[in-house]
Amino acid sequence: MSVVLTVVVVLTGIITLLLVVPIEASFRFQGIEVFKGQMTIRWLFGLVRFHVRSTDSTKPQPAEPRATKDTATASDKRVRRSRRANVLAVLRQAAFRQRVYRLFKDLVRAVQLKDLGLEMRLGLGDPADTGRLWAIVGPLNAAAQNLSNAVIRIEPEFMDPVCEFDAHGRFFLIPLRLLALVFAFALSPPTIRALRMLRASHA
Repeated sequence: MSVVLTVVVVLTGIITLLLVVPIEASFRFQGIEVFKGQMTIRWLFGLVRFHVRSTDSTKPQPAEPRATKDTATASDKRVRRSRRANVLAVLRQAAFRQRVYRLFKDLVRAVQLKDLGLEMRLGLGDPADTGRLWAIVGPLNAAAQNLSNAVIRIEPEFMDPVCEFDAHGRFFLIPLRLLALVFAFALSPPTIRALRMLRASHA
């Protein structure tokens, strides 16, 4: 066995061993007016610990001339409407939707959630679009009600565009298992077809 191959085998073994060490994390995320989040991560059985904080620091944009602003707003609305329609068209694919549900269930099993709490209001600003989105989110919301150690409430907002949430809890996961689930989802035929559809719509 050559030296290079030996080094590759040893490094692969070390990385694999590190990826099977569980990660414990506690978090709190809020998206009400501004996004705020914090997370404490513990790894290697508490030997490695660090904190992550995030706050939306977006500054207000300077005022623009009314005509330009109105034109830009109309153009932005058309772009957002087109993108929203493309995403909804992808989510209406039964095969992709079932694959998303399967990923959700696999992640719930892989990530050991403790004391999870989530309150969320979700709306697209158009009752019809929100209704189509809720046809997809609703079953996930119903499935989440059966989770142990979790209190989840997701409500649709049909009149205004909104995505407000308050989530907190703790979880344990094995990185290698999580990576395997993500790769399996990304490389599945329904996901590949959905990505191709999105790419074609932006061409």
